[in-house]
Amino acid sequence: MTLRDGFDYAHTNPAWFIFFFVMLPVVALLVGWISKEEGINSPWREIYGALIYLACVPGIFAVTLDIYLFLFERQSIFDSNLVLQVLPIISMVVTLQIIKHNVSLDLIPGFKKLSGLVMIIFFTISIMWIIDRTHIYAIAFLSFQAVLVIFVVLFLVVRYGWYLMVSK
Repeated sequence: MTLRDGFDYAHTNPAWFIFFFVMLPVVALLVGWISKEEGINSPWREIYGALIYLACVPGIFAVTLDIYLFLFERQSIFDSNLVLQVLPIISMVVTLQIIKHNVSLDLIPGFKKLSGLVMIIFFTISIMWIIDRTHIYAIAFLSFQAVLVIFVVLFLVVRYGWYLMVSK
């Protein structure tokens, strides 16, 4: 099964995907209502963490897919698949807002790793877009390994700079 086959399946059978992405905010509301003021305690933090991962991983993938399709494939926004390209993002934002209302996101285990993933994806796509726009495909006097090392070093420098900027 390819990624295109999965997208075709979701396009022809959207009910399961719609149900999943609508239930995430509903479950977050129910957990917030049940946990009341105890959302920072042990069992509820893990439940919130699972909800955040269930909402953010597809949401981040949808944002990345949208950016890729619009920047590199030149897909029109009118051709967007609402179930796979829009609904996960809306579900992610609504779920995060509901959880943020109930408990601080800094207390959720693993939430900082998701923000690091978003940053890494953003800088990788930015570098790919710059290379695509400037048409730099080959550097004749450097080997591929040297170009790869330069890319990794630049990536680590940007990551370290971001860490310094956001750390307390």
